[in-house]
Amino acid sequence: MTETETTQNDPNHIETDYEVGQDNVNLFGLDIHNPVFMVSGLSIIVFVLITLMFQAEATDFFGWLRPFLTSTFDWFFLSAANIFVIFCLILMITPLGGIRLGGKDASAEYSYLGWFAMLFAAGMGIGLMFFGVSEPMSHYGSAIGGTSVENGVRTDWAPLGAAAADHAEALKLGMAATIFHWALHPWAIYAVVALSLAFFTFNRGLPLTLRSAFHPILGERVWGWPGHVIDTLAVFATLFGLATSLGFGTEQALAGFNFLFGWGTGNMAKVILITFITALALISVLRGLDGGVKILSEINIGIAALLLLFIIVVGPTATIFATIWDGSIAYLTELVPLSMPFGREDSNFTQGWTSFYWAWWISWSPFVGMFIARVSKGRTVREFVFCVIIIPTLVTMVWMGAFGGTAIAQVFADATAPVKDAALELKLFEMLKPLPLTAISSFVGIILVLVFFVTSSDSGSLVIDTITAGGKTDAPVSQRVFWCSFEGLVAATLLLVGGTEALTALQAMSVSTGFPFTIVLLFMCVSLFIGLKNALKD
Repeated sequence: MTETETTQNDPNHIETDYEVGQDNVNLFGLDIHNPVFMVSGLSIIVFVLITLMFQAEATDFFGWLRPFLTSTFDWFFLSAANIFVIFCLILMITPLGGIRLGGKDASAEYSYLGWFAMLFAAGMGIGLMFFGVSEPMSHYGSAIGGTSVENGVRTDWAPLGAAAADHAEALKLGMAATIFHWALHPWAIYAVVALSLAFFTFNRGLPLTLRSAFHPILGERVWGWPGHVIDTLAVFATLFGLATSLGFGTEQALAGFNFLFGWGTGNMAKVILITFITALALISVLRGLDGGVKILSEINIGIAALLLLFIIVVGPTATIFATIWDGSIAYLTELVPLSMPFGREDSNFTQGWTSFYWAWWISWSPFVGMFIARVSKGRTVREFVFCVIIIPTLVTMVWMGAFGGTAIAQVFADATAPVKDAALELKLFEMLKPLPLTAISSFVGIILVLVFFVTSSDSGSLVIDTITAGGKTDAPVSQRVFWCSFEGLVAATLLLVGGTEALTALQAMSVSTGFPFTIVLLFMCVSLFIGLKNALKD
């Protein structure tokens, strides 16, 4: 009996007239799901062309758009993220957590190592490499040396608004703020989308696409224009979120190569690097999920673990462990104050950092969520939530404590340490410079960025391909090749012509797609709860 037949014989299977790919059109070897493919593809092309044709106007517009959204709706982003965390924890501790994705007899398709490696690499691999040193330093510097303190209250963007009395307090506050942006809240956002897609696909027999998660609310209307809107928005969010992270990855990898070999960071170097990485991603695409993303993710998680262990051993070991412990305790202690959407004294911090991060994670959620869902069959809801939320939070505490703690220790020992004033993309390499085996560790860091780059591009292509094919997981390979190439082309073009303004535009678009998708996720929680509750009754 095939997997499809097994699902359809399940008493919980939803009977629907919709068939995956029923309205697809084969054009030039592409299995196109109308109108999602055409609308999303053409809209993104138009966006790129307009941005490149009117760079000055686009810069002004996007320079206005991001702060407008994050300052006007900061309360909304913070409130929604809190709801996602609470919702996931409720699922984990209630009887709903015993439901198994794929049915009672389903078994996991991947080992814990392979599963965790894939979800972590897709979730925020490049981000941890780029911000692992820079963000703890930023929050630490703001907490201890900001521009102004009035009546004991910080007037800049210091976490929680309060000025730190000394180095130890500033370090705790800086680490708490950093972990806050990379731990429970972002992974809860991913978990909501991933769990919804996995449940309605594996337990209800619906297509692996965003619209399926809304069947309990919309019924058969999910196959009409409401579903088209949801899926099209998911494509926008995925591509813009992915291109933004690929932009960060390119800048950091080039900075590393220039740091080690003096290769330069000009336009030609950017084009060559993105072309090379896209070619590697295409090879991974052709090898498929098991032969491509899975292998690369496991290799990358192993290399990342070695680099982390290296820093802990040869760096200021005692200080690192103290930073990890103190930062983690401070995060748990300050979690509620940091999460409060109202009555805050640090509005610039909530708007300039937190609300932007939450919007960015939400814009990434279709991409990461769908990818995690695809590789999570056989896990119980409780097991899923624990592994997708709690374990990454623990890893984040260790990672940020090691990388950020080492850099802060260097600056505390020497106020003129190069890492202090280095560009964001160079901070990792300047932190590694005083440590032994600088050339080797820096090269390993570059390799990590590149492989995270490849896995993100490949898994992103897989997700967009699935959405635009109406939920088909076996769409033609040529279609994944198309989207992979298209992602590289968009990133290369915008970096080549627009430079930092292009990254600003992409970040603004990530936030702008994250805002409406926040509403989508809130309704997704309602839909998932209805689905799980009905499954528990059966």
